[in-house]
Amino acid sequence: MAAELHHSERLVRILSTEQNLSILRHVAALGLPDCWVAAGFVRNGAWDHLHGYAASPLNDVDVIYFDAQDCSAGRDAELQQVLASRCGLTRWEVKNQARMHLRHPDRPYQDCADAMGFWPEKETAIAVRLSAGGELEINAPFGLESLFALELTYNPARPIDLYKERILVKGWLQRWPELRPTGCKL
Repeated sequence: MAAELHHSERLVRILSTEQNLSILRHVAALGLPDCWVAAGFVRNGAWDHLHGYAASPLNDVDVIYFDAQDCSAGRDAELQQVLASRCGLTRWEVKNQARMHLRHPDRPYQDCADAMGFWPEKETAIAVRLSAGGELEINAPFGLESLFALELTYNPARPIDLYKERILVKGWLQRWPELRPTGCKL
């Protein structure tokens, strides 16, 4: 428990850059239920820091939320446009996790933490948001230990081939050479 709290505090410090806080403020202003910025925004920021690198440019910013009342893909597209108009320097990927189980043979998800529990790598399944009080909150269904251990951990909830493909296609091991894939042989 103490190690997890330490990792959480450390991640908050890493992510508390002016650019990141600006992105998080734009997302918080949407007022979406159970809303987080996830995946590469968190994972890449931590890996860059742990490798002693300057922050890598983001391909996109993944925004996840959970709203069972409106599961239309059109709403996600509208939210992406709103974010692009407010913060045009960033490419946005907005996904309502209340419908994402339909893309996979999964049972319906209960909330964002539950949905992230099905993501291919455990270190990708970490999200952050600004609380109403302006503090950073972390959502990490698998914890943060493996992120700070520079592990890249296979999630058995997904096909192993997807995990292997993502490692190759995304070039993570070349970009962050201290990463250690775990859970299978590449």
